[in-house]
Amino acid sequence: VAAVGTLSDADMAAVQPKQESEDEDSSLLPLVHDIIKCMDKDSQDVHQELTKLKTKIQEAREQIVGMPGIAMSPEQQQQQLHNLREQVRTKNQLLQKYKSLCMFDIPKA
Repeated sequence: VAAVGTLSDADMAAVQPKQESEDEDSSLLPLVHDIIKCMDKDSQDVHQELTKLKTKIQEAREQIVGMPGIAMSPEQQQQQLHNLREQVRTKNQLLQKYKSLCMFDIPKA
């Protein structure tokens, strides 16, 4: 069971840098800020900035639809997560069993 926690920590560490860069790409706040600045200045660029915002929102919707597991209910996702963790636990046990057989020791010449 401890191996599952380690795997989760490793997975989280691997995903974290990618997630941070995606957060920067998916942030709507700078676009909203630009729109407000244009409105304060009575600028004609408001329509252009609104179009950028609409495009960004549409891209986000497309990414959400394309996410794996999005069509599954939360209960189904939890069940799949449980099954995958059980598979990891079983594979870790097998790996430890095979390591203990000492078949992988390289004979010294």
